[in-house]
Amino acid sequence: MADYKEKLLTILADKYRNSKKDDGSGVIARRTKVTPDQLYRSYYRNDGDLDQIDAVNQAAYSCREKGFVTLEEKSFSNEIAAVYLVDEKIGEVEQYLREQYGYLSKPEKRRYVEHMLNVYDGRSPAAGRECARMRQALEKNKIPPRYLQTEELLKALVFIENNREELFLREASMMIYGDSKYLEEEMLHPVCKALRQVKNRPCGEEELEDEILQEYHIIRERQKLRLKGNVSVTIGDSQVELGTFSEGVEFFSDDRKRIRKIHIRDGRLMTVENYTSWLRLRPADTTLFYLGGYASREQRDFLKKTAEDNPGLRFVHFGDIDAGGLYIHEHLCRVTGIPFEMYRMSPKELQDPRYRSCLHPLTAQDRIRLESLKQQELYCQLASFMLTQNVKLEQEIVSYYEKQQEVT
Repeated sequence: MADYKEKLLTILADKYRNSKKDDGSGVIARRTKVTPDQLYRSYYRNDGDLDQIDAVNQAAYSCREKGFVTLEEKSFSNEIAAVYLVDEKIGEVEQYLREQYGYLSKPEKRRYVEHMLNVYDGRSPAAGRECARMRQALEKNKIPPRYLQTEELLKALVFIENNREELFLREASMMIYGDSKYLEEEMLHPVCKALRQVKNRPCGEEELEDEILQEYHIIRERQKLRLKGNVSVTIGDSQVELGTFSEGVEFFSDDRKRIRKIHIRDGRLMTVENYTSWLRLRPADTTLFYLGGYASREQRDFLKKTAEDNPGLRFVHFGDIDAGGLYIHEHLCRVTGIPFEMYRMSPKELQDPRYRSCLHPLTAQDRIRLESLKQQELYCQLASFMLTQNVKLEQEIVSYYEKQQEVT
C-alpha cells in the first residue's frame, strides 16, 4: 500500500514551492491544496477500496496532528473534501520529509539542476537544447519536471553525439549506463526524439524511430528472423523449402538481402508478439512469423517483401491484449504499410472464463495509453472495454488453449 503521508506532504510541498507565493509574486493568496482523489484515484467512487480510503484519511489526520495541514471535511460523511498546507510550516514539512523519506527541498533540487547544467551544457547540440529548456525553468523559479530522468537523457545524448566508433546498441548502453539493456528498454524513445528534434528530422511514415542512431555509428545487434509454415525462399539460383522443418527455422537477418523471392503457400501470415506463443501455435494454413515486440527494420523489410511477392496473402497479428500490444500492432501496420488484422485480441477473450484467473488490473500508465488509443476507431471498442473493466491479458494463455486448433 502506498505511503499516503509521504505522497500528501510531497505534493503540498512541491505545489507551494512551484507557486507564486514562494517567490513573493503572488497577488492572490490562494491556499495550497490537495484533494484525496489525487492520492487515491478511486477515493470518491462507490467501488473504491475501503482500506485505501481509510489509509488516505489516517495520513491526513496524522499530518493535521503534526500541525502541517488543515482539513475540509464533507458534511454527513467521513470523507475529506480537501487538505490544505499550513504555509508557515513549509520548512518543517520539508525537514520532516527529508528526515523520513530522503526528500529534496526546492533549493536542494535547484542546486542539483544547476550542477547538471555545469556538467552537460555545451557538450553536444541535443544536450544543449535540453539544458536551455531547464535553464528557462530555473529563471522562472521553477524546478524542471522529471529532472532526474533528464539527467539520464543527457548522459546518452552527450555520448551518442560525440561517438565516432561503430558500436552495437547494447555496447553503447554499457558505456553510457553500465547496463546493456537500459538504453534500449528505458531511454530509446526520448533519446531518438531529442536527436530528431535537433536535426529537424521527424520520423517518416515507414521509418523506425531509432534509425536516426545509424547516423551516430550505433546499430542494433544482428537479428534473427523466425518463420514456421509452408514457405519457400529463393536465394540466388537455389530454392530452400522452409516447411520441411516442422518446428520452424531461424536465420540471420543479414541473409534477407540475398533472398530473391519469398513464396508463402499458406493462406495467411500471422505475426506473433511473444516467443512462447510462436512455439506453441500450430495453426492450419497459416505461416507464423515471430515478432518479439515492436517490428525492427529487418522484420519490416522482410514483411514488406513478403507482401510484394505474395499478392492476396492475408496478414494477421496476434499479441498481448494490453496497451503495449495495441501499440505494437499500430506500429507494425504503420511501418510496413500492411493492414494487419488483429487475431484473438478483443473483448471476447477478456470475458472468456478460461482466462479469468490470468487477468491483471491496469496500471496508471496503462490507463493513460489506453485513453489515447481510445481516440482511434480501430482500437476504440477494445480500449474502452479494458478501461471500464480494468483488465488486461497476456497472450500466452490464449495460445495455450489454441494449441492444436485450426485458426479461423
